[in-house]
Amino acid sequence: MEKVFDPVHYKATTREQWQTAAEAWHRWNPTLKTWLGPATELMLDMAQVKRGHRVLDIAAGAGEQSITAAKRVGPEGYVLATDIAPRILEYALELAKEKGIHNIEVKEMDGENLTLPDNSFDTVISRVGLIFFPDQQKALKEMLRVLKPGGFVAAIVYSSVEKNKFFSVPVSIIRTRAQLPPPLPGQPGPFSLGNEGVLENAFREAGFINIRSKFVDAPVLMDSAKECVRFEYESFAALHQMLEGLSDEEKKAAWQEIEDELTRFENGNGFAGPCELVVGVGQKPLD
Repeated sequence: MEKVFDPVHYKATTREQWQTAAEAWHRWNPTLKTWLGPATELMLDMAQVKRGHRVLDIAAGAGEQSITAAKRVGPEGYVLATDIAPRILEYALELAKEKGIHNIEVKEMDGENLTLPDNSFDTVISRVGLIFFPDQQKALKEMLRVLKPGGFVAAIVYSSVEKNKFFSVPVSIIRTRAQLPPPLPGQPGPFSLGNEGVLENAFREAGFINIRSKFVDAPVLMDSAKECVRFEYESFAALHQMLEGLSDEEKKAAWQEIEDELTRFENGNGFAGPCELVVGVGQKPLD
């Protein structure tokens, strides 16, 4: 019998992995800000986020981008950071307090089933989150529902496998070592919205208009390949999900091969892992 993708099991496993990775994601916050900060600012620019706006952050994680949005909307604005893993949201709130940001709330929530009223936010954002939703259309239609007419949705996703070797090399090695079959039809993943036009088409299908996107070069800059592997090992829940069928020794060997392969991106200044992002926005029709 042909195997089919099980979204319920996938969500449960994903939640568990992010609960485990929460502390590391928080600890690596300075790296995340350096790496994803410019694309985040561009996302907020393209979505026309202004002072006083109400912003919903879907799959907010440890909340660095939520705080960036909160600073932009100012004290009279409001940001609601949501995620399927409540532990990681605790770190988002802790980070906000450290930064003296008080216009943020956090709430555990499944982005495909938002427990929020219609037409209640000026902007909905999702940074490297939409790619992991089992039903991306359902998630986008929920975003459309809670947006005010004329409001914007904005997302950051990885582009293609070839342009994201910092992540696609580990994925390829793990897939081979774990003898994983190709992704099943409908299965989410890091590059599920990355090919040219795919994110825009997803927005269009969900009912958004005035859709635009930009490619952003965002190399992962670190001291060494070893440091990048440590970052991915501690923070990237999806990789551990793929490794769950291997023994501890097999897992150790996989991570060593990943480090060996990533050393080719070291240079005289350290490590520069290739990464390209797509920043896309769409607008809710006025009527």
